[in-house]
Amino acid sequence: MEPAAQHAVVIWPLILFLVAALGLVSLMLGLSYMLGGRHDERLGNQPYESGIKPTGDARMKFSAKFYLVAIIFVLFDLEVVFIFSWAIAAPELGWTGYEALLTFLFDLALGLAYAWRIGALDWSPRAPRQFRLAAIESNKRRNLPSENAENDVPMGS
Repeated sequence: MEPAAQHAVVIWPLILFLVAALGLVSLMLGLSYMLGGRHDERLGNQPYESGIKPTGDARMKFSAKFYLVAIIFVLFDLEVVFIFSWAIAAPELGWTGYEALLTFLFDLALGLAYAWRIGALDWSPRAPRQFRLAAIESNKRRNLPSENAENDVPMGS
């Protein structure tokens, strides 16, 4: 048997699977289109939540912190995937794999510490500007450095 013929024997199950998968998807979409109901009602495009009538606009703005938390969640979720895959391959990897995992966890901890330091995980509301300025002036009178000594603004500015 020629090498090309051997590859053809190995590839045909994959082609059969792809054709079957595409056929099944097409069948389900077609049946859904033919058998599904069509509603051109006024309320058809409004948001629906547990039978409660909607109040307000569904397109309100979200704080950027929601997206930041979502990104951090995805990063830590991927971390779990990497740790599980490392745990499965740990016996074959030996100490080199263990050192690589520790380096990965250390880098991740540095990223978490940075996010914590810049306040990405802080959801408490910030004090109004006038109270922060008053605290800066109070610290200056007592000769204490403020949190942002280089950005201190005098009270009258």
